[in-house]
Amino acid sequence: MQETVIIIGGGAAGFFGAITCAETNPGLRVILLEKTTKLLSKVRVSGGGRCNVTHACFQPSAFSQHYPRGQKALKKLLPFFGADDTVAWFEKRGVPLKTEADGRMFPQSNSSETIVDCLLQAARKAGVDVKTGLGVNEISYKGHASPKEHFQLHLSNGEQLHAAKVLIATGGNPKPENYAWLKKLGHSIELPVPSLFTLNVPSSPFKDLQGVSVPKAKVKLTGQKLETEGPLLITHWGLSGPAVLRFSAWGARLMNGLEYTGTALVNWVPDVSEEQVRQQIIQQRQTSPRKTVLTNALFQLPGRLWQRLCELAEVPEAVKWSELAGKAQNKLIELLIRTPFEVKGKTTFKEEFVTCGGIKLEELHLERMESRIVPGLFFAGEVIDIDGITGGFNFQAAWTGGYLAGKAMAEKA
Repeated sequence: MQETVIIIGGGAAGFFGAITCAETNPGLRVILLEKTTKLLSKVRVSGGGRCNVTHACFQPSAFSQHYPRGQKALKKLLPFFGADDTVAWFEKRGVPLKTEADGRMFPQSNSSETIVDCLLQAARKAGVDVKTGLGVNEISYKGHASPKEHFQLHLSNGEQLHAAKVLIATGGNPKPENYAWLKKLGHSIELPVPSLFTLNVPSSPFKDLQGVSVPKAKVKLTGQKLETEGPLLITHWGLSGPAVLRFSAWGARLMNGLEYTGTALVNWVPDVSEEQVRQQIIQQRQTSPRKTVLTNALFQLPGRLWQRLCELAEVPEAVKWSELAGKAQNKLIELLIRTPFEVKGKTTFKEEFVTCGGIKLEELHLERMESRIVPGLFFAGEVIDIDGITGGFNFQAAWTGGYLAGKAMAEKA
């Protein structure tokens, strides 16, 4: 009887595990089950439909620093399959990647369909049996049975399948009840909460400036150590952009504990000190005394943003630099360095949200992604307690975990 390996989940980690397993050991029967009718749905929508495959950072220690959870684990795992291996893997299959100025890597085609097609073709070529619209309700471990029938899977259509090994790559989910079936197998779960979300600011005086962005800002939560920087985007609901997504990733548990409320302070000019801001304004008063404050933005800030900061600082509309009152000047400096935003809730960022939490890493043989509790049971992707910031880091964790699990599952029983 042919040995069967079953992969649960038709996302990045599931496909990579299935392909690696089938390519490494063509003698296995490899079945991939996806409960929906859509395969690789997150791959399709990632990067605005371009698919941010990985990040051009090829040192494991430097790469692993982009993960709020799972940093130590990935530092050990990336030497086995890192960003350079991902680039080579896709290139070998006719999909060259390109690097953008910020380090993100995309297919040269600029289309996620190229990545989707590549994975589907590789699975087909390796002989992976892909079944959609078929979920798994429960897994029974029958350790005493024949090695080829360690696991019994109870499917959503009432059928049952037997397998020697099972890879769970079902992705993340912020609802704890969705992990109940894994707890039945003896695993414990780090509480799942959302990561990579934007901040809702219902009372924001910047709402009508939606679409205005700055290339670098610092976001800090008052009373906490949480502080991140990067490009910032003003939206009609509040704040978004890489600085805010990093803020939500590093502060996922903190913000969940605070029920997504608090005061966020935005520094619009993080590369200059408060004293330097003051000196530049004094210099502006001396060199351009007759220019109107509202129409002469400093620090290369967008005009509309500068005008709003001036309005909030109660700078009169027609006032010239030489006429700027000390009180208004001080208020303007304060707003440039610390504009307060009252956060009340969060919004999912496009389709790129991830889950912080999942299967505890100490319950896995990480270099194999195999359970320490149930032999022959493997995990990869977002279902485990590893998550990164945006920029291709979450996909790299999926490729790495899927590859290691696939290699280990391909070993003879």
